[in-house]
Amino acid sequence: MRTSDLLPQAHIREIVVRAAPGNPRRAIVQAGHLTFPAALGRSGRTSTKKEGDGATPITTMRLLHGYYRSDRLIAPKTSLALTAIRQDMLWCDAPADASYNTLVRAPFQPSHEKMTREDHLYDICLVMDWNISSRQRNRGSAIFFHLAKPDYKPTEGCIAIRLRDMQRLLPLLGPDTVVRVL
Repeated sequence: MRTSDLLPQAHIREIVVRAAPGNPRRAIVQAGHLTFPAALGRSGRTSTKKEGDGATPITTMRLLHGYYRSDRLIAPKTSLALTAIRQDMLWCDAPADASYNTLVRAPFQPSHEKMTREDHLYDICLVMDWNISSRQRNRGSAIFFHLAKPDYKPTEGCIAIRLRDMQRLLPLLGPDTVVRVL
């Protein structure tokens, strides 16, 4: 039996992310019948996202693909394209560089983020189409849907949920799924 045989035929088309009452750095994520708490950026949400502002963009973003730590997890079941993270994988966050907001390989001198983080935030990391299909300098980089810190501490602009919740959600996602931040 193939992994794809175990996945549902219909995917959740939309994940809705709403600010949690009383805390602009927390959210409620709704995906079909599932609802999860989540962390948002340290600066809450914004409709004018800029590099380094710590805010989660208010927009609709398609899920493009994802990454996972094969040294920590078995390959998650999903219809999204997932790639095992290697030690040389970095994400460029240097607005002046031609590789801004893309995956790059070490060694790489401009500013970047390691995909092999010491913490577990990128054990599963989904890439949302924020400033990727149509990149503009300083509009923000590395806006991911990833795993949350303990107690849902704020992100740098990403959306983050617990591993258990991500594992429940992944089989329902596909390349036609969008994340809508309200």
